[in-house]
Amino acid sequence: MKKETGGNEIPAFLTELLYRQYGSAAENILRGYVQKRPVTLRANLLKTNLESVEKALSSLGFHCERAAVPFALIVTNASEEDLSRSAPYERGEIYLQSLSSMIPPFLLNAQEGESILDMTAAPGGKTCEISALTGGKAFLTACERDKIRFDRMNFNLKRQGVPHVNTICRDALMLDDFFRFDKILLDAPCSGSGTITVGERIKISEKLVQNSAILQVKLLNKALNLLKKGGILIYSTCSVLQTENEAVLQTAFKRGDCELVPPELPFDLPRLPSTPNTICIPPNELYEGFFTAILRKK
Repeated sequence: MKKETGGNEIPAFLTELLYRQYGSAAENILRGYVQKRPVTLRANLLKTNLESVEKALSSLGFHCERAAVPFALIVTNASEEDLSRSAPYERGEIYLQSLSSMIPPFLLNAQEGESILDMTAAPGGKTCEISALTGGKAFLTACERDKIRFDRMNFNLKRQGVPHVNTICRDALMLDDFFRFDKILLDAPCSGSGTITVGERIKISEKLVQNSAILQVKLLNKALNLLKKGGILIYSTCSVLQTENEAVLQTAFKRGDCELVPPELPFDLPRLPSTPNTICIPPNELYEGFFTAILRKK
């Protein structure tokens, strides 16, 4: 089964993987690939609140609807480019971000005074969200190895007004094991199998899936080395493939020093079948495909 993608097509290997993993539920994912999602954004709680953002954008002619995520809005009559020219955007009062990618920082449940690492942080949206959810009172380290993406991340952190943040332009795998963090967010580089949109260029390949999984295992092992005993680690990807999600987690469990923590969310999410105590969101009209798990170090 192949889907036309305006000059590209969903690779046969991916369709086969989806059916092998999900059975008939794979149809939901394939339908999700053809959905065109509206623009979504997060109110920057370091500078404003949801009500003020909603009022400001509405006065500019943007049609806003509240999302299930408590601090997020769905804009149904504008593009990202339109919003990027708005005053709230220029003032750093909003951050354009997919709803799915807001979930891992929310589940991290960062608290005032905690030392927190965002391992692969660019372009900085999740770092900004973590800071906002703590009222700017957590101590953040944001790591990004690519210099261009690192500079973009610093620009975003500055515009969003994020305090108490140390940015490091380095491969997270090279961080010294001397460091210890209360909490770590590892939003790992992945194949992007959850973010495919029909009509846009599709870059996924079997080699990319395999190489992503190899890197994810290394990053997860490093994250656990850097995590304090009793600390919390969020592992997430924008993939819906077990190869990059459950299989990667299994390598961590072999260490014997970590366990899954049941996720608790005050709102409902669409779900795909996944390992108990993990979340796998299908791509649909509002959400990108995304996987999230919470680990505690014993």
